[in-house]
Order: sequence, then structure tokens, then C-alpha cells
Amino acid sequence: MPVRPFFFRLFAAVALCAPTACATTAASQAEVGRLEAEVRTLRASQATLVERLERLENRDAVSRARNVASPASTPASLIPKPKSEEDASDEALGLAPAELAVVRLKPKKEPAPRIATAVPVVEPDPDQMEMFISPAEGSSGGAPASQTRSDGVPDKDPAILEAEYEHAVSLLRTGNVEGGVDQLTRFAEANPRHPRADNALYFTGLGQMGLQDPTSAAKTFERLIKTYPAGDAILDGMLRLAECRVRLNQAVDARALYTRVVTQFPGTAAATQAEQRLAALSP
Repeated sequence: MPVRPFFFRLFAAVALCAPTACATTAASQAEVGRLEAEVRTLRASQATLVERLERLENRDAVSRARNVASPASTPASLIPKPKSEEDASDEALGLAPAELAVVRLKPKKEPAPRIATAVPVVEPDPDQMEMFISPAEGSSGGAPASQTRSDGVPDKDPAILEAEYEHAVSLLRTGNVEGGVDQLTRFAEANPRHPRADNALYFTGLGQMGLQDPTSAAKTFERLIKTYPAGDAILDGMLRLAECRVRLNQAVDARALYTRVVTQFPGTAAATQAEQRLAALSP
């Protein structure tokens, strides 16, 4: 009878030890996996170190070969001399080496080179001077309005003339282009000496361009340039005349006008526009 309890105890101990053995096996496998990962990491690090060591050895071999060849090709004057005890003591005290002498630079006594400031005198183009000096027929190029006409009829009051001009321009701006062109044309013909006469012709030409009549606009701008060469609308009039030439397929005349603006009025906004339009007209 005592044997049976012994077997029962034995079987119970085996049953209790089985889960412990399974847990121990799983932990061992995890530990083995971790150790294998560390070994792989160490192997990669070792390979990297071996590669760096090979590069350093190759670099050291090249340096040694250069050092061996340098004494034969380097002049004796370029070979550094060994430091003496005095030099070592001076260097330890922070003093300058004995071979470094102090050199004081003296300013040069020669005068500074002269800069060419002379500007050559260029005479103006005779044609250009004639354009600005010669008065046009029946016009003084924007001179003050006279009090009486040549036929003895007194001129209108300046305020009335100014109001007529502003009214004609307002017609253009409000869409009545034909009425504005008509009034501006009559204003320029009736008051050729008025300060706004050249502007009246300019806005007349703009209105005619708006009416798709480049031929009439070109004639108006030609009259403006010829009659008022010193007026403030001359540059814009030349640009607009060149634009009319382009619309009339007269590219050669348009290029000539743009070139004239660029050469006669350099540095102006009109010259910049003329250069841009010349570039657009270039074949």
C-alpha cells in the first residue's frame, strides 16, 4: 500500500515540472536570438573597422613613399632646420623667432596716378539743332498766347479756351470719340499759338487711332512733330506715329522713327519704349 502514494507523488511532480521546462526553453530561445543579433552587429562593426584600417595603412604607405622621395627633390634651402635651444626658449616665452626681423614699410613718395577726367566736346547734330531752333510756320512751339490775332480780331479769354480744351478731352474719355476729335481739331486750327495746341493735336491723333483710322492719325502726328518740335508732346507723338506706321505695314519707317527717339532722346522713358518696340520689330 505505501507504494501507491509514492507513485502519485511522482506523477504530480512531473506534471508540475513540465510547464517550467517549456518556459525555460522559450526564454533560452529568446536569449539565443538576442545573442545572434549582437554577434551579427559585432561582425558588421568588425568589417567596418577592418576596411578603415586598410585605408589608413594605404594612406600611410603613400605618405612614407612621398617622404622618401621628397629629400631628393627638395632644395636644401627649403628643408626646415632643427630648432635650437634659444629658439625653443623664445617659443616657450611667447617671443618671436630670431630669424623674423621687423620690417617697417615706408609710404611711396610718388604721387597717385592721375585719373582722366577730360570729356571730349561733341558738337550736336546740325539736323537736330535745326529741328529745335528753326521755328515752324505759324507757330512758336508753345509760346504764350497773344492777345490779338494777325487779322486784328482779339483772342478769346484764356479761361474760355482752357475750358473748351478740357471739354473736348472729356468727350474722348467718356466715349464720344468722334465729337472729341472734331472739337480738338477745330481747337488746334483756331488757336495754333495756344500752349495746349500741341496736346490737342496729340489727343486728336489718339482719337483717330481709336476710330481705326491710322492714316489720318499718322497725318495728325506728322503735323504735331513738324509744327511743335519743342512741345511737350513731341516724344509721345513720335511713338504714336511709329505705331501708325506699323499698322499701315510700313515697318521701315517705324524703325526709323524708333531709332530717332533712341538716338535723340537717350535716357528717357520714350527711348526705353522705343528700344523695346525696335526689338519686337526686328526680323
